[in-house]
Amino acid sequence: MASNHSRQLGRASLSVRAEDALAGAIAAESPRLRRHALHLLYNRADADDLVQDCLEVALRNKGALQDRAKLRGWLLSILHNLFRMQLRSDSRRAHALQVVEIADSFAASAPPQDHILARDFACAMGRLSVEHREILLLLNVEGCGYEEAARTLDVPIGTVMSRLARARRRLRALLDGDDSSGW
Repeated sequence: MASNHSRQLGRASLSVRAEDALAGAIAAESPRLRRHALHLLYNRADADDLVQDCLEVALRNKGALQDRAKLRGWLLSILHNLFRMQLRSDSRRAHALQVVEIADSFAASAPPQDHILARDFACAMGRLSVEHREILLLLNVEGCGYEEAARTLDVPIGTVMSRLARARRRLRALLDGDDSSGW
């Protein structure tokens, strides 16, 4: 009887250590989540709030993560779901993007010879639609594949591919100074 109790305590101890390790891994993703949220929102305070909400949801629901290897994708899915909910609630009030301020910040982190290019790129990204910015960030910044991006955004792969093509065209037009398309 005592050995059965010891085994149960041992399993409980392992479970607590595994949960602590998962909580640590979730927290370790916060810088990447913050960068991603900042690229989505172009507002530091809103990005910090979004990441905080994402971490709270993830920590509260960490038992729902089936495969630890998919932690980053799971967190990005939570972040994007919260972002979408925020967009719906913010649609009732005007919400100005601080594109120029964020673009200047991105440019400052680029090598000196690339400051102008980095600033122009960040400004163009800030002018993209949410759907276009999301897809470019997931595929080109986060390194997600089409399938992972589709799961993260909860859309079919074909939608990912078509959004990517349109996003690249729109970004190219903005970088070339052609804003006449009015997308």
